[in-house]
Amino acid sequence: MKTEPVVKKSILKKILALVLAFGPGIFAIGYTIGTGSVTSMIVAGSTYGMQLLWVLLLSCVFSGLLMYAYGNFALVTGETALFAFKKHLKWGKLIAILIIIGISFGQWNSLMGILGISSTIIFEIFVLYFPNLEAYKYETVLTVAIVVIGIMYCLLLVGKYTFFEKILVIFVTIMGLSFIISLFMVYPLPIEVAQGLIPSIPQVEGGKMMVAAFVGTTMASATFLSRPLFVKGKGWNIKNLKQQKQDAIVAACLVFAISAAVMAVACGALYHDGEPVTQVIDMVNTLEPVAGKFALTLFFFGSLSAGLSSIFPCLLIAPILLADYQSGELDTSSKQFRIITAFASLFALIVPVFGANPIEMQILSQVFNVFVLPLVIVGALFLINNKKLMKEYKAGLFLNIGLFAALFFSLVISYNGVIAIFEYF
Repeated sequence: MKTEPVVKKSILKKILALVLAFGPGIFAIGYTIGTGSVTSMIVAGSTYGMQLLWVLLLSCVFSGLLMYAYGNFALVTGETALFAFKKHLKWGKLIAILIIIGISFGQWNSLMGILGISSTIIFEIFVLYFPNLEAYKYETVLTVAIVVIGIMYCLLLVGKYTFFEKILVIFVTIMGLSFIISLFMVYPLPIEVAQGLIPSIPQVEGGKMMVAAFVGTTMASATFLSRPLFVKGKGWNIKNLKQQKQDAIVAACLVFAISAAVMAVACGALYHDGEPVTQVIDMVNTLEPVAGKFALTLFFFGSLSAGLSSIFPCLLIAPILLADYQSGELDTSSKQFRIITAFASLFALIVPVFGANPIEMQILSQVFNVFVLPLVIVGALFLINNKKLMKEYKAGLFLNIGLFAALFFSLVISYNGVIAIFEYF
């Protein structure tokens, strides 16, 4: 009888060790599946059903390839992405600077939407228990936003890689379980899932923007460029090539599974009733009668966890890219790190302060993310095919075919995104 607790404890330790073994992948999920991704999936599922499942699938396949490519480059050469661009590529400095500006702009815009949606979700949970708060929505949402971003900033100042990793493990686990359990309660028809794998773009207002937003949030350039730093932070080296490959595959599969589950729940609960989501409150009003309070609570916790798991990476991205460009080493105790993350924290409060619609801002910000993607893929192709750098680990035929396909896909989506933005304004 005395051995049972020991057995249970050892099992829990094994599970935790298994999860933490894929550390850099956890960051990839944190970057990719945030409130932006969840919002895009909910809006797409409620508006277009499963029609955009093919976009999600392709984005996840190409994301896995890019994570693998950049991770391998870091393990073989010991160098990070932007530092290598600057050092080894013609026009590398200019490309690196454009990428830093483009990704930071996209991620900080995304951060505004993330904080706005997360704060509104917390507000809606409060209103369930304290209905009188409804009259003070603006003040409550703004106060919650300030408290949330303040806590996150303080955690950044005291944390290191392993600390960030453990926090993200908690958020990502809650998020994944919440959405997948919700899927068992509300789901689309199998024929809708099959039809969603056939490439098509919704020929309605906002259809092109949604496709670009899907790719912007799932094929996030920040995920690939930050991977070398996180791989190094994990302490991996050339002996971990196989583990790095497994980590990239697991991360890409989990991103697809969780994102598809969100889209499927929104499709099953809202699409057939003609209830597209345009405000955060729409998720409450439309999901509750169909899914019940338990499923609604799970979905809300999943959405909130997605938001919180994204705030960390979004705050980190600018100092990560800048440190990458300067030296390839991230110092979380530096003055530069504290100043940039403080500015990002203040920038994040723009949507709550002005009371803007966070869902609309979130989708628009995801579109901007696709414009630097072709540069990031071209950079990867040059680096992993450099025989002097990669030696016998130079990219093979299948990886090159995959990355050229990803480049073509990103160019098509970027063109689509330009048209979508012109139509929007």
